[in-house]
Amino acid sequence: MNVAQKLISSHLVSGDMKPGEEIAISIDQTLTQDATGTMAYLEFEAMGVPKVKTKLSVSYVDHNTLQTGFENADDHRFLQTIAAKYSIYFSKPGNGICHQVHLERFAKPGQTLLGSDSHTPNAGAVGMLAIGAGGLNVALAMAGEPFYLVMPKIVRVTLKGKCRKGVTAKDIILAVLMRLTVKGGVGKIIEYSGDGIKNLTVPERATITNMGAELGATSSIFPSDEQTNAFLKAQKRGTDWTEIKPDAGAIYDEEIIVELGKLEPLVATPSSPDNVKRVKEIEGTPVRQVCIGSCVNSSYADLMLAAKILKKHKVHPDVSLAISPGSRQALRMITENGALSDLVSAGARVLECACGPCIGMGQAPATGAVSLRTFNRNFPGRSGTAGDQVYLCSPLTAAVSAITGKITDPRDWVKGQGSRVKLPDKFIVDDSMIIPPAKKPEKITVERGPNIKPLPVRGALEESLKAKVILKTGDNITTDDIMPAGAKILPLRSNIPAISEFVFSKVDSTFPSRAKSSGGGIVLGGINYGQGSSREHAALAPMYLGIKIVLAKSFARIHKDNLINFGILPLTVPSDVYDSIAQDTELEFPHLAKDVRESSGVAFIDIKTGKKYKAEHGLSERQRKIVLAGGMLNCVKGK
Repeated sequence: MNVAQKLISSHLVSGDMKPGEEIAISIDQTLTQDATGTMAYLEFEAMGVPKVKTKLSVSYVDHNTLQTGFENADDHRFLQTIAAKYSIYFSKPGNGICHQVHLERFAKPGQTLLGSDSHTPNAGAVGMLAIGAGGLNVALAMAGEPFYLVMPKIVRVTLKGKCRKGVTAKDIILAVLMRLTVKGGVGKIIEYSGDGIKNLTVPERATITNMGAELGATSSIFPSDEQTNAFLKAQKRGTDWTEIKPDAGAIYDEEIIVELGKLEPLVATPSSPDNVKRVKEIEGTPVRQVCIGSCVNSSYADLMLAAKILKKHKVHPDVSLAISPGSRQALRMITENGALSDLVSAGARVLECACGPCIGMGQAPATGAVSLRTFNRNFPGRSGTAGDQVYLCSPLTAAVSAITGKITDPRDWVKGQGSRVKLPDKFIVDDSMIIPPAKKPEKITVERGPNIKPLPVRGALEESLKAKVILKTGDNITTDDIMPAGAKILPLRSNIPAISEFVFSKVDSTFPSRAKSSGGGIVLGGINYGQGSSREHAALAPMYLGIKIVLAKSFARIHKDNLINFGILPLTVPSDVYDSIAQDTELEFPHLAKDVRESSGVAFIDIKTGKKYKAEHGLSERQRKIVLAGGMLNCVKGK
């Protein structure tokens, strides 16, 4: 077996490991972050389970750290007290980004991790099967339920040779994205192998597995080898290591070969992570903002590389350089070795250890300005500026470009000094900002601010339905498009009535009012509908507005699961059907519940023309029951 198959088989609860078949796996660890965690813990609390049943569950605060009102601080108190009560570890604000801290302190080879954030596969860097999911799925895992998914195909990406100076791990994953695109990993696990992985450190591997989310992949994974062992020993976790490698002759469903020696520095141009070009092609483009950080490139090694370039240089007068350390550990280490001083002396603005600009929480770029970022996503408007021009690159390219004031190929800058950082034999380990569960949970009172509202639920699926297409969208609609983030909206994550006023606000600001005036309705989408973040609010808030069905050419995995979990029926239609249905078309589903219950297809009619159509739901028997009941919460209550 390959590595992915070994991890799945050792956790398999039900189903056959055949691509396309539904399987269930047991979950060892869970993680949440505060933008999705508040809702996940409300859902867990509603299940009436006295404490989590996982080996480890951690609640992180890293998204909503900008406290311009009471909402975020109130949510932090709720998260800390509910963690104490239900045997969950709590990582305080300022301790770092969930994926970076989890990699340093908790990720364990051979175990499974389910996280309410799409970049959870970051932990695949240590040979862990790490999967992003909606908050409700994570709540169920904490309650001891298995996680259900369609058995993915396993794609082997063979890395051959060695990167030349100036080429980094970020360039490797950008090269894979250029080849596969943002939908090329849907229904697949990406497993890395080949002689090229031997020299990749765990932080470099994490950069690659992290951005597997941008491929739409279920997960990405590396073997657990001597690099893994060295990293865990340096984190004082040597006893967590176990070797996990593919068997000789392991079989894969697909294989891609990447010749590392042929790679050049790459950059993803606006406004998609797969819109990749060689830096040389756009070299000279003026830059006004550079941001180094986010969960994909904020490790100690990333910060040291940036400091190495910036030392004895100054940031260009026209550039604002912001740096977000990924963890307090990384920040302490660059503070003690003097690298922080090099960054500050160069003119960098040092932000707190949090997601920050990546999630649109501050540092929105100026109108029309090019922002060069080491982040994982550059979806339109995600930065907080409409019409933004966000480019994604490596910390090396970012640091060099911050000095020159224009996008610059870094290879000439590193000829004499190299472009990699040696990891220390020992990291500074201080877990004082990770609060363990209470020893007497019965004495803990969960604190709830006024912004925390009850979970909305819908009733059972309608036997028949007449509804209007409220909105028709194009391809690759993201969850950022459906439910935007940013400093204005993120504080409303625990208040569905309030946050629902922003559904599709970047696409059509009239959507909430039109949905309510129509009594709900239907959304019609294109290919890869719902790509991007795992945020279940992109399903929960539309459900609150009365959206009953989403018709689309195809769906992203996590979002489709979230729609099902909250009782919105996802139906797949071919291109000709998509083309023939306009916005505001009224459709009738005469036997909706019966079709879902008894057939693989759902029949519907254009009321005005009388034209008949058929859509496919592709639901498993388990998923049918969830949709028919009106969502997972109704099923859980019934159970």
